[in-house]
Amino acid sequence: MAKGAKRAWQRMLSGRRLDLLDPTPMDVEIGDIAHGLAFVARWNGQTRGDWAYSVAEHSLLVEEIHARSNPDCAPRWRLAALLHDAPEYVIGDMISPVKAALGREYGEMDARLAAAIHRRFGLPAQLPAAVKRAIKRADRISAWLEAVQIAGFSRAEADRLFPAPRPELLQGLEIRLRPPLETRNAFLSRFSELIAEIDRKP
Repeated sequence: MAKGAKRAWQRMLSGRRLDLLDPTPMDVEIGDIAHGLAFVARWNGQTRGDWAYSVAEHSLLVEEIHARSNPDCAPRWRLAALLHDAPEYVIGDMISPVKAALGREYGEMDARLAAAIHRRFGLPAQLPAAVKRAIKRADRISAWLEAVQIAGFSRAEADRLFPAPRPELLQGLEIRLRPPLETRNAFLSRFSELIAEIDRKP
């Protein structure tokens, strides 16, 4: 790197060097994603409990909601749901008002990282529109549940901001708050299960 040039890459614990402006699939490792997401707090850390509610934990919940909402969904699209916030392992989680203020550049960086992550794990760089919409619905249902249970929103506030889920969809769902190591391992375990399921499909 030339003297005075701005660094646009991050060294990962795996040893990979990920270029944030031009990410490639070969520099993406699931261990780095799981580790990073387990230490990134949702809601800027403004949640109840002794542990931050991490993006990794949120991703597990979104994948579960997506699977419940779409029981015939192919495992590759459940993997896409698990990885829906994966770029945040390097760019962090920003609440929606901040994302809106940052505008197009943040969105473009997120999209480039998502495309590299998708290609690394055998998904199309751009998800089909219907799949993307279904994952977004699961994401917003998760946000409603998190808002009411741990982020201090009233039910009325949450209902205004997010789609109120059908009661039967929430049955048995829980918000888990646990140490980052446990969440990281749970994320990796679910990833491995989905990859094995994808590999079994003809």
